Amino acid sequence: MKGFKIKALRIKGRPELRSQPAHRPLPLPALLLLAALCPPALSLRHGPSKIAVVGGGIGGSAAAYFLRQKFGRSVQLHVLEKAALGGRLDTLDVEGASYEAGGSVIHPLNLHMKHFVQELGLLANTLQGSPSGVYNGEEFVFEESSWSFINRPKLLWHYGLNPLRMSMWVEDILDKFMRIYRYQMHDYAFSSNERLLHALGGDDFTRLLNQSIEEAMQKAGFSQKFINQVVCPAMRVNYGQGVTIPGFVGAVSLAWLQSGLWSVKGGNKLVCSGLIYSSKAEVIPGTVVSIEPKTRHQRGGDPVKLYEVTYNTSSGLTGDTYDIVVIAAPLGRKMANITFRNFDPPIPEFPNPFQQTVTTLVHGRLNTSFFGYQDPQAFHLGAIFTTDNPKLFINSLTLESPVGDTGTGGELPLPSAVWKVFSNEELSKEQLSLLFSSYDSVKVKPWLAYPQYSAPEKFPPIVLHEQLYYLNGLERAASAMEMSAIAARNAALLAFHRWHGHSASVDQEDLHERLKTEL
Repeated sequence: MKGFKIKALRIKGRPELRSQPAHRPLPLPALLLLAALCPPALSLRHGPSKIAVVGGGIGGSAAAYFLRQKFGRSVQLHVLEKAALGGRLDTLDVEGASYEAGGSVIHPLNLHMKHFVQELGLLANTLQGSPSGVYNGEEFVFEESSWSFINRPKLLWHYGLNPLRMSMWVEDILDKFMRIYRYQMHDYAFSSNERLLHALGGDDFTRLLNQSIEEAMQKAGFSQKFINQVVCPAMRVNYGQGVTIPGFVGAVSLAWLQSGLWSVKGGNKLVCSGLIYSSKAEVIPGTVVSIEPKTRHQRGGDPVKLYEVTYNTSSGLTGDTYDIVVIAAPLGRKMANITFRNFDPPIPEFPNPFQQTVTTLVHGRLNTSFFGYQDPQAFHLGAIFTTDNPKLFINSLTLESPVGDTGTGGELPLPSAVWKVFSNEELSKEQLSLLFSSYDSVKVKPWLAYPQYSAPEKFPPIVLHEQLYYLNGLERAASAMEMSAIAARNAALLAFHRWHGHSASVDQEDLHERLKTEL
């Protein structure tokens, strides 16, 4: 995909002013008269004194970073986090080394994540995948070769032109979605997720949100064999769900089949702690219990509207008041279960369920006979993806490298290695014994990892109240680290513009063509 170039903006000098004699300052009466004739000049609103960000994952840490950029050094920033920083980015230790257990892979076109890594002085690992295969519960329907130059002809032999057409189809969707960086670079924000996505992809994106990936690809002329054996396994490994998920999140999932994928050396969660440190936000360990609007009356001034945030800490129940609150954690009874008190109109319910994915890291010897390989020496695959089969109890199984390494480099798996298993339920000992002939270490991490997707997809609002914002609604379109970063920047820009009354910088969907000429 072609990148876009940014022209440097220069302010031209005005030499004609140098030749003019110096003007005498205006007398005080004239200044007062000028102020009276120009009331907007006197109505500039002071910035907020205190902002709360609920959640210390990638969305919350990015929100703190962007809020600091927009509101400056004077505002006090609090990040309220009930657990460790990182949210759904985390590592597990196996045999003395750390492995990604949450969000693992970053796409080469994820510009915010790229910027964060460079800004924070972190290092990127380019992931070198080993040969993969697609297993249907009885046999491998497709296997990559250890000789990489054979794989593209092999794909074309099995699936015709479908793989090439899929690359072009996904590329077109990504090309439209990349417009978001142009909007955000010019400080434009959107007040709803529907407006944001429509500004990027118009009716094409609306259709992708309203139909399943299977329906979208069938209408685009892809074969059912290709959908079952390539598209479905990609959905299962990335989102733990099949081809009934909406077309937009399906297309995002397929983008992860492209080359150039990377991760952060030392663990992706380092981005979260780095962004919060950079934002100079104060981290408050606590579980937010409730949020309530308050009005503070000042002598001789207008009443000030605030939000009282109550949270539970190790010392008990406490709280604080804030001018702006940004919620950067999924709302719902099983997630950030926050009570919104005395809002008029009431804050809507958030019934959208989340999909459980269980990450199991196993240090052991793979039982290759389970996958039809009686001779372990003949097994050459480092990744096993699965089709939709109710008999299968795993979504994927991949050979893993520690977060400090650069990847497997295409090497064949060692007799005993660390494998990552994704499943919808925790694996039993019997199931582990089927997958592994022997193992000496097992680490398990259950996640409510991403939304349960269904078409048509409905979005929760971004603006919950006057200065109360919710950024996680965008992951109803697709859940990824970059989507959280995009939502965080949009929320920060929206909060800034709404605070200062910059309506011309919000919901300008028709700017795309005009911005083209500036880039």
